Amino acid sequence: MTEPQLTRILKDHGLRKTDIRLQILQVFSDQDKACSQQDLQQALGDVDRVTLYRTLRSFEEKGLIHRAIDGTDQTKYALCHDDCTVHEHQDDHAHFHCIACGETICIEDVEVPAVNLPAGYQLREAQLVLQGYCAQCA
Repeated sequence: MTEPQLTRILKDHGLRKTDIRLQILQVFSDQDKACSQQDLQQALGDVDRVTLYRTLRSFEEKGLIHRAIDGTDQTKYALCHDDCTVHEHQDDHAHFHCIACGETICIEDVEVPAVNLPAGYQLREAQLVLQGYCAQCA
């Protein structure tokens, strides 16, 4: 994506344009996989860990990224749909985790199914994790 496109995305989500926000958003837009904070640190080089953490947190709060739960203990993030907002994320889809290379991708064609819970239970969130081998590792 170009800088004007990235700037527009930040503005549309109520975020000021800063160099680090543009850099992080560029990394996400260049990838088709979910990224951990460590992945982003490696891609960006010399970046303050606290600034990176705060930026990821604000991106998530504003509906720009979502957590890509993959069954591991490492938190990964992926870009949200264009229609995600601070009030509602539209990311109820499966995540595929390759058990060989560790990459995680969103499988947006597979939605998390509706679940009938017992009386009195309230669902807050649900994840659908698929694990196996990606095309490169199979």
